[in-house]
Amino acid sequence: MRSFKIFLACVLTGFTLFSCKKDFLDRSPETVISDAQYWQTSNDLKLYANSFYSAFPAYTGFGTIGIYGDDADLGSDNMIRMGYETWMNGERVVPSSNGGWGWGALRNINYMLANYGKVKEPWTNVKTYVGEALFFRAYFYFGMMKQFGALPWVSKPLTPNSPELYSKRLARNIIADSILADLDSAISYLPAKGAAQTSRVYKEFAMAFQSRVALYEGTWEKYLAGTPFGVTGSTGTKYLQKAADAAGKVIATGTFQLDNAGKENGYWTLFNQTDFSGSKEVMFWRQYNITSGPSHNWHRYTNSGAGRGLTKNLVDDYLCTDGKPIALSPLYKGDDSLTTVVSGRDPRLAQTMYVNDGAHIITNNQPGGAANLLFMIPTFSAANEGKPATGYQVYKGHNPDYNQQYAGDVGTTALILFRYAEVLLNYAEAKAELGTLTQGDVALSINLLRARVGMPGLDISTLPTDPNWVFPTLSPVINEVRRERRVELACEGFRHDDVFRWGAAGKLLTGWKPKGAKLNQWVTVVPADQLASYPTDGSGYIELYKNVGAMSAGYKFNVNRDYLSPIPLSELQVPNSVMDQ
Repeated sequence: MRSFKIFLACVLTGFTLFSCKKDFLDRSPETVISDAQYWQTSNDLKLYANSFYSAFPAYTGFGTIGIYGDDADLGSDNMIRMGYETWMNGERVVPSSNGGWGWGALRNINYMLANYGKVKEPWTNVKTYVGEALFFRAYFYFGMMKQFGALPWVSKPLTPNSPELYSKRLARNIIADSILADLDSAISYLPAKGAAQTSRVYKEFAMAFQSRVALYEGTWEKYLAGTPFGVTGSTGTKYLQKAADAAGKVIATGTFQLDNAGKENGYWTLFNQTDFSGSKEVMFWRQYNITSGPSHNWHRYTNSGAGRGLTKNLVDDYLCTDGKPIALSPLYKGDDSLTTVVSGRDPRLAQTMYVNDGAHIITNNQPGGAANLLFMIPTFSAANEGKPATGYQVYKGHNPDYNQQYAGDVGTTALILFRYAEVLLNYAEAKAELGTLTQGDVALSINLLRARVGMPGLDISTLPTDPNWVFPTLSPVINEVRRERRVELACEGFRHDDVFRWGAAGKLLTGWKPKGAKLNQWVTVVPADQLASYPTDGSGYIELYKNVGAMSAGYKFNVNRDYLSPIPLSELQVPNSVMDQ
């Protein structure tokens, strides 16, 4: 918390107490600003609100190391790494401290909300920054609610003597209602995108985020009803309606559209740009600069397997180009090689993983006009950090430009924080869960995503029965909407949240043994010692954890415990901790 208290002192080397004059003692330190001095103008609010933006991800990579959260796709059925996820295997313990239970960011936000009224300017000059503070309070609480569920709701800056320090945690639906109320106010205060300052949150972005929050809570309460994590008596309907309404309002503005529609490799190209200022799809993003900073080393991971790999489970979910699943389409050529895996499949598959087809470029624009460096085989020869965990290496987000890879060993590929595609998917899913999705809704959402890559549109009146539907007890429409979400957002860090809010970890994770590509395709081109650490199942697919004793029966995810994180012991033992057991 930045403090605006005045600390008066007269401890100066070479001065005795009597040498300090009274008027000198009454002066404020030159390097400290008091409350009375600070809250003067709307620009003071703007400068204070700047610190809130550090809540957004700074740079953690794309997919391979979790763009929207620490390894978010790794905590799901989409991706694995060389070492298994211990928390997914029921091995998580209560941390002694930290564990994500931190409230400093909230106090910063509440401090501004408690002081903005001191600014003597018209409300029109002030409301934008109040809207930003409310947005970031909602952003903070959403992250905490996903991790811990029930929480105390604190709406003012606390002191060591505040009675709120002894408050009980409130049920998650009360927290969700408070988050959505903050976003309602933020939406009413923030300017529309066209009037907003560059790189600051704006009305439509807040609406898009609201659709994410409401969809999360609506599906959580629907599918976790009757479990220790549910909300008594709730079906989540009001939140699902809120999600559909919020996303629908963003769509109705006509401000956004999908980039690169109909362009070759347009989906892949979307994710490796350095500047999204001209994008119609990217709603919020972070820019990097080698000269002024910050920059990153993303290319070190996207050039190789990064110790990660897509799962066969994910790869099998991509449709064929006739719009049919692999179990029903004559276009499916099998899995004997990377090229056959992607043959006749949704183009997003080949634009998400490396394929040795002569078109997947690792490095181009090399000095002296050197030929492009093309992907040939997975990086089995690398150290563990660079190995491919499954043989399916992530290509989505890779920037092949030599200058991005070798200009001082740092790059400036931009970080997408929110894109319009998610809004379309939120809209379709909320409507599907409500049972109100129409073909017209599909045309406004899912079919735009499919059209970008040349896939046939989804016709919800003639859905073929896929024997491999991931959720066979749910409606065909919900299955296909979830498939579209998985494919479009693959490796962007959403899958962990999706699996959890659907209450599906027991089905998808418990007892699951992750598989990868068929290993036999590389035995004649890769030394045997490099492949020795890749055991296979009875059909020849890589089963990385086959010989790991703790994983002999697959993941041991505990559905009665592991949907939420434990509060650290240090917080449980502090008498005035901001929580209640």
